[in-house]
Amino acid sequence: MSIAKVIEITASSATSVEDAVKSGLKKTAETVKGIQGAWVNEIKVVTGADGSIREWRVNLRITFVIE
Repeated sequence: MSIAKVIEITASSATSVEDAVKSGLKKTAETVKGIQGAWVNEIKVVTGADGSIREWRVNLRITFVIE
């Protein structure tokens, strides 16, 4: 029998949504072991006054197995 836990984090990137997800997972993996997957709950952008995208932000629900 195994038990999984889900945590929620927010990550950001000036480059892309994919980069925000990758950096969020990489940082979480520094302290959380046994990551099994993640859901992208929400995507947000921070814009400049001219409408340009300055930053991508994602909310992630990360699942990991409790040992």
